[in-house]
Amino acid sequence: MPTLSKKRKAAMAKFDTAKAYGLSEATQIVKQISTTKFDATVDIAVRLGVDPKKSTEMVRGVVSLPHGTGRAVNVLVLADPAKCEEALAAGADMAGLDEYIEKIKGGWTNVDVIICTPAVMAKVGALGRVLGPRGLMPNPKTGTVTMDVAKAVKEVKAGKIDFKVDKAGIIHAVIGKASFDAVKLSENANELIQTLLKLKPSTAKGTYIKSIAISSTMSPGVQVDTRTMQ
Repeated sequence: MPTLSKKRKAAMAKFDTAKAYGLSEATQIVKQISTTKFDATVDIAVRLGVDPKKSTEMVRGVVSLPHGTGRAVNVLVLADPAKCEEALAAGADMAGLDEYIEKIKGGWTNVDVIICTPAVMAKVGALGRVLGPRGLMPNPKTGTVTMDVAKAVKEVKAGKIDFKVDKAGIIHAVIGKASFDAVKLSENANELIQTLLKLKPSTAKGTYIKSIAISSTMSPGVQVDTRTMQ
């Protein structure tokens, strides 16, 4: 077992690691144990009672966090010139088509979200090997393939995130920064959890939300009492 650092020992001494807390209390604890010199990112991990290998139990969706993520999101829009102008006016960081397609083919992925119009999906689809593993491939289900690129850009900039259950049945998502007050973190987390509850597959058996943990960068995770979230 790896040796715990002094900071981690001090953080774990501030709460009961074997206890599951209410959502509000858990976010308060996370703020207390976040000791990084920078504004740490706060994450949530929700373990679901689903089998991701079954297509009927693949949980994926989008959610607009009421208080945003607290971090700058670099948005690239791939579209024709007219739509690129709309995107840039709405706040997109970059917009274009062929020049960015070539850059991405060469391995460039210095962007957080890519939005495109349906008309260019044939070209964008060829980038699957580069964008897919990085979670950057535009998808109609997440609202990143759309004619209304201006709206999509504004939503992403305001805190809209997409999520997808991993092979272990866990949803990982950012819910804010350590500088957020506990209420905002709690409300962001609750918004995601309520969205997950609405997406429960009809074929899922047993307990749907098995565990929830909230942590900040380099901090231990704080367990959330799932009984209050079902």
